[in-house]
This record gives sequence, C-alpha cells and structure tokens, in this order.
Amino acid sequence: MGNIPLNHDAASPEQISAEAIEADADSLYETVMGSATPSDLNIQSRNRHFSSAAIDRRYWVGGDPYATAFFNALSITFPKGETFFIKVLQQYRDDAPEKLRREISGFVRQEAVHSREHLFFNKQLEQSGYDTSRLDKTLTDVLDRIGQMSQTEQLVATTCLEHLTAIMAAEYIANPRHLRDADAEQRKMWLWHASEEIEHKGVAYDTWLHATRDWSRTKRWLTKSVFMTRISLSFAKNRFKGALDLLRQDGVSDLRARLGILRYAFVKPGLLRHVFWPWMQFFLPGFHPWNKDDRHLIQLAESEYEAAIMDQPKVAETVAVMDKHQNSVPVIKVA
Repeated sequence: MGNIPLNHDAASPEQISAEAIEADADSLYETVMGSATPSDLNIQSRNRHFSSAAIDRRYWVGGDPYATAFFNALSITFPKGETFFIKVLQQYRDDAPEKLRREISGFVRQEAVHSREHLFFNKQLEQSGYDTSRLDKTLTDVLDRIGQMSQTEQLVATTCLEHLTAIMAAEYIANPRHLRDADAEQRKMWLWHASEEIEHKGVAYDTWLHATRDWSRTKRWLTKSVFMTRISLSFAKNRFKGALDLLRQDGVSDLRARLGILRYAFVKPGLLRHVFWPWMQFFLPGFHPWNKDDRHLIQLAESEYEAAIMDQPKVAETVAVMDKHQNSVPVIKVA
C-alpha cells in the first residue's frame, strides 16, 4: 500500500487525533487499487529538440528500406495519436488521486513534446517527396471511430495502444540491432522517445484501473481483452498498409514490399516476434505494465544522448506547432 502512515502503536487512543485518522484515510485513497507503478517513479519531460536532425539517407534505418518504411509509417501516427491520448487522459485527471494526477500531468507533457518532434520529422518525409495523405486519412478515420465511443471505451483503447507502444519501445532499446546502423541523430530521437514511453507506460493503465474501480475483475478483464484484440489487429494491419504505401512510392514492387515487411516483422530483426510475449502478458490475470520494472532501459537509452531533464517542466499541455527555431532549419530533400 506504499508509505501509509498508520504507525500509531506508541500513541494512546486519546493522542490519535481526528486529523491523523483523516490523513491516514487520504493516504489510502492515494493508492490506485491493483497498481504496480513504483512509488518513486518520476515522470519528467526532457524536452529534447531534434529540429536540426536532418534525415541524411532516404533509407535512414541502416539503409534498410523495409525497416525505414515501418518507422516512417509509425511516426506519421504519433502527432494525432498522442494528441488523442492527451485528450482522453485529461478527462480523468481532476478526479484522480493526487499521485495519479501528477503522473497524468507528466504523461501529457511528455506526449506533447513527442508530437512536436514527430511533426518536424514527418515534415521532412513530406518534403523529401513522400505523399503521407493516405496514411493520415486512415489514422484520422480510426481516431474518429474511437472518438465516437464512450469515454470509458476511449480510455481502454488508449490503454491498449499505450501498451503496444511501450513494448515496442522496450524492444528498440533492449535490442540494439533495430537502430544500431540508423542515422545518428535519428537514432537519438527514437531512443529518447522510446525511453519516455517506458517511463509513462503505466499511466493510462492506472487511469483505467481507477476509472473502473467499481467494476468486477471479470468485466474489466473481458473488456480490456476484447479491445486489445481489436486494437492490435487494426494497428498491425494499418502499419503494414502504411509501410507498403511508402515503399510503393519508392518503386518497390508489391510482392517484394510485402515479403520485405514480413521478414522485418517476423524474421530479422523480428520486431513483432520479439514483442509477442510482452503483448500476451496483457491478457494475464493480475497484469500491470510495471510488473516488469525495466527502468534500466531508460538509463541505457539516455547513455546515447545528452539528457536535458527539466527540473520544472514548462511544456504546454497541447501539441505545439513547430517553433521558430524548427521552422528556421532548412529541410534537406533526401535522395
């Protein structure tokens, strides 16, 4: 139950004030039932800027067109997707326990910066000749459908998508071969993003636990399991289609593109193969993202770049448009 101040053994009943009892009750309320989030976790926005991180090679992930297409297709989803996650969790912040409120605020700040940096990355893709309109429309349609659901359904969808993002983030850091040969500045950006996804991986889940605290365990498990199945199938299908779209624009034949993406996902380096078990754990009774404390991966990622941790984060809780500094940097059209 955390650091709950219930040690009144040395005091007589007369010495235990009503204020102390009330404080104990407040401390109990601070705990989200079922949460395994570390009590000392500090979700902090590092507010990194990668506006000068030009894409040096068209196939910037080690010269691999298939890995590059997958990462590019993923990046296109981030600004709108993370804006949606921010909106969903903000709806629950005021009613959350104090610790969870702080974590939601940290989540919002981190996601806002991620969106800002991927807006610039995506702008580079567009200015290098890629048409991202079809990928953007697919994402918009998906988010519109989720947005028409109930508030609780939007939250469980967010929880599922955050888990998918977190397990891929952990794989990118734990398995260096994914980004080892990527353009240096882009590797830093993706590792930075991945490290913060790990850091806030439990926020949406804890919000879900708190929002459904009056539900039975069976109802909660069935709901999240059905949504994870639907969300995962949609996520895999749309990222696959998006990568194929980008590869076709580079003149890669449909059959070659399909085989290349499948090889990347399941054979070498096998991203989806490696995250299959972490994905399956979501369905286990008693699951929580922090059942596995992998904060060492955050430190490992930070060793790749200069940390810029803000003592007092001042990032706006919205997705900011690219600032003057970003807009002043010329975008290089890669060959």
